[in-house]
Amino acid sequence: MRTLIAMTIPLLTWTGACGGRGGDGGADGGRVPGTREAREETAVEELTPEEEAAGWRLLFDGTLDAWRGYRREDAPAGWSAVDGTLAFTPGADGGTLITRERFGDFELALEWKVAEGGNSGVFYRATEAERAPYWTGPELQVLDNAGHPDGRVPETSAGANYALHAPVADVTRPAGEWNRVRIVVRGARVEHWMNRVKVVEYELWTDEWRAAVAATKFAEWPAYGMAEAGHIGLQDHGDPVWYRNIRIREF
Repeated sequence: MRTLIAMTIPLLTWTGACGGRGGDGGADGGRVPGTREAREETAVEELTPEEEAAGWRLLFDGTLDAWRGYRREDAPAGWSAVDGTLAFTPGADGGTLITRERFGDFELALEWKVAEGGNSGVFYRATEAERAPYWTGPELQVLDNAGHPDGRVPETSAGANYALHAPVADVTRPAGEWNRVRIVVRGARVEHWMNRVKVVEYELWTDEWRAAVAATKFAEWPAYGMAEAGHIGLQDHGDPVWYRNIRIREF
């Protein structure tokens, strides 16, 4: 088992849907060790020897080989590899894109950006036992906080564990700019990092967690958040969204 070491970052005050820059001067939270920081608008990033030695591997190598649609074997036509990104374009065949593999304990790192008013999300430990991925998999919200109504409510804003746990601060960048994310899942413990700030942490299956679920729409779906392993999913919410530098390491 690899040990993750992160500096403690003080909790910040929620500032609402400001769409501002935040956290870039902080600790490791949004940076994968060994990543070349200067690469902003280039092709799919390759792993460094240090990253490979630490157990990282790419989930997006410029193709959709590692992905397919939810409850289908091919990838929806709305998802494509464009200029080093995994992009969703509305108007074509859509649906949530999921990894072909299932993951239990892992650290996922990626970058995302949305168009103005855009909405998407990253599911984890989602199974295909139910009609939709959000019936089983928790979701890190991907959102233009300044341009979407969900950005006015902390529990549904960018970086949140959707509808359940609000981020400690709005550290997102404006629509059209890249945001760095890490999702760390070890057993019941989950962390969301955005732009190097740990914005959410919670434990699955506790009394507190069950009470939070019972107060939301997820109470209707008994399998929600219960799986110990599942797929990672990128949500089609009908808006343009781009993901890149998607990599994972398992514990």
